[in-house]
Amino acid sequence: MPDPKLTMFANRLKKVDRLISKQAKREGISCFRMYDRDLPEFPLIIDRYKDHVLITEYRSNHRLSEEEYEAWLDSSIQTIKEQLQVSDELLHIKERKRKEGRTDQYQRLDAQRAFITVQEGGLQFLVNLNDYLDTGLFLDHRITRDKVRKESKGKRVLNLFAYTGSFSVYAASGGAQEVITVDLSNTYLQWAKENMVLNGFSGEQYRYVRADVLQWLNDCPAASVDLIVLDPPTFSNSKMMKTILDIQEMHVDLINTCLSKLRIGGVIFFSTNARKFQLDADHILGTIEDITAATTPFDFKGKLLRWCYRISTSSTSNTRS
Repeated sequence: MPDPKLTMFANRLKKVDRLISKQAKREGISCFRMYDRDLPEFPLIIDRYKDHVLITEYRSNHRLSEEEYEAWLDSSIQTIKEQLQVSDELLHIKERKRKEGRTDQYQRLDAQRAFITVQEGGLQFLVNLNDYLDTGLFLDHRITRDKVRKESKGKRVLNLFAYTGSFSVYAASGGAQEVITVDLSNTYLQWAKENMVLNGFSGEQYRYVRADVLQWLNDCPAASVDLIVLDPPTFSNSKMMKTILDIQEMHVDLINTCLSKLRIGGVIFFSTNARKFQLDADHILGTIEDITAATTPFDFKGKLLRWCYRISTSSTSNTRS
């Protein structure tokens, strides 16, 4: 007799595959979230990247023996393969654990160097579904990236904590006069450059800076840029950084420092994944617009644990909308 829980899971996958895949096709995107722990009995996240499917496994308090857990996981994966019609070679599985001790922003898991190219917003991006905890493209920032593109024409854009440079690509495609991509990792800066070149953006107007952002900002001239993308890690005590980064404790100083680097009329797009984040709006020296809901993509509705703000230079007292 079929397991009723697996039947429920299969029906859920069949439904979301039909609905979400159809909307993704209408929007011209090839990578999107299909399932995010929708059923408590199946605490998995399932993302599609073109023909590839990535399963992220969250270890929960399941109270199962190791053998029982492995049997549950095997049957869950088999159900996913059947419902999404994905073969073993196109299926990728990761386990996400709570990190302890020293924490870098992005962790290396493997060394397969297996990249695929995906499409979003008329652009192309390299993603890696095996080697790192994150793939190289944060799917939840799809709309935020497009907002940056729409505000970049003729602007000098600064992308901080840039990771693989997806915001830089969008800024360049929006006609930015200059794009400066800053990250601490040579690996991710090279990835960012490859993403830019993949989309036809090369030249001296596109700069890549390996630096500790917190230190680098001290030397960045005041009133020198028009738009800043600020998407820092929630917490980092990377050995390559001089200062431990805790975004809840440091966001006011970090945002105000960035505001001082903006020309008149400049804008910061600030976002954070800190679960219990509380914006200290009273001490931020700019005009704040909460765009969290407006930047939540269709495949993340009701499930997104991140905040996003558009903060602009202001000569008057703060307002919050």
